[in-house]
Parts: sequence; C-alpha cells; structure tokens
Amino acid sequence: MTSKRYFLLVLILGTLSAIGPFSIDMYLPGFPGIAASLNTTVANVSLSLSSFFIGISAGQLVYGPLLDRFGRKKPLYFGLTLYLAASLGCAIAGSIESLIIFRFLQALGGCAGMVAARALVRDIFPVEENARVFSLLMLVIGVSPMIAPTVGGYVTDNFGWHYIFLILTAMGLLILTAVHFTLPEGRQPDGTFSLRPSQIMKNYVEVLVNPQFYTYVLTGSLAGAGLYAYISGSPYVFMEL
Repeated sequence: MTSKRYFLLVLILGTLSAIGPFSIDMYLPGFPGIAASLNTTVANVSLSLSSFFIGISAGQLVYGPLLDRFGRKKPLYFGLTLYLAASLGCAIAGSIESLIIFRFLQALGGCAGMVAARALVRDIFPVEENARVFSLLMLVIGVSPMIAPTVGGYVTDNFGWHYIFLILTAMGLLILTAVHFTLPEGRQPDGTFSLRPSQIMKNYVEVLVNPQFYTYVLTGSLAGAGLYAYISGSPYVFMEL
C-alpha cells in the first residue's frame, strides 16, 4: 500500500468515524435560531439532541450484525443514504416535532459510518497497523468537537441554521462518493451469519458476560466522558456568548 493510498483510506475512515460527533456539535450554536424559527423553546430544541443520542446508540447495535451478514459497504450505503435524506429533512423541517424525528433518523444513518470504520480498519490494514490507525481515527474524532461549533456558529450568523444541515447533506454526499469509489469491501458477505433476534441477543450476552469486555468499556467510557459532558453542556454556553 502506497503512502498516498494509506493517507486517503485513513482520511475516509476518520471522516466516517467523526460524522456522528460532527453532526452533534455543528448545530449547537443554532439552538436559539432554531427555537425562534420553529416558534418553540430552547428546551424543546434540546430534545432533538436527545433523539440523536438515542438513534446513534441504538443504531450501532443494529449495524454490527448487518455488517457481518451483508459485508461492509451495503449497510454503509444504506446508512449514508439515510443520513443524507434525514439531513435534508432537518434543513426543511417546519416544526420541532419533525426536526426531532429527522435528527433521530440522521443519527440512525450516520452511526453506520462509525461502526463500519472500526470494522474496516481490521479488514484493510495489517494487524500490527491497527493500533496506529485507530489512534489516528481518535485524533480526527477529537478534533471534530473543536471545529464543528466554530463552523456552525459562522454558518448560523451569516446564512441561517438551515444551511448547517445543507452542509451536512453535502458532506454526507461527498463521503458516500468517496466510499463508493475508494474504499474496498473488506470482509465479504457471510450468508451463514444469522440475523434472528434470538441469535443476535445470544451473541451480545456472550460479550456481556466476558470480564475483559468491561475493562475495555470502562476505559472507553472514562476516555469519552469529557467529550459527552462538553456536548451536553456546550449549547447553554454558546447561547450565552
């Protein structure tokens, strides 16, 4: 693998990993404008953030089995297409209720990239490179919350909050194009992998009873706690600036 292709693959995978955090933080400065435009309160607008968290959490449990059964790219195509449609829906939302629903669907689509990126790292790169690639992905994810509010604030002040979601739509389209033309399939579809709910639950139970799982979960939770504390508190800070 050439250094140019290595960089390109890491960039695409990093963007897929960061699509969720970027979609969260970019619209935070637009809360007051959204509330005024939709004739509602900021507290109600914050429900769209809650619905996004629900979608991004639940969706990851669904995409894992789908990526094993159908390969990496088909579920990724579906998720990114859903993300595109939902982002456009957010841009034209005429009520807070529709915005909340579209944000849930946006998260449900966007989290496909987060799950697929981690799986593709193991598929594409040698085992000895995995740790290095994952650290680069985490760097991209960590930078997103710093860049997104600044971009979102500029867009909101100069063009209006609707354009935030139009930019996210364009970003999703670019990522989808890059995935189609650049990203390899990775693991091939496995028709023997069962999608029966009982079997999927059994697989998750096997993970949950593994003590080593909790070591990784605790480490990841402590590492990510600061990020999500920032996400939950930053809207109110931005509104006071």
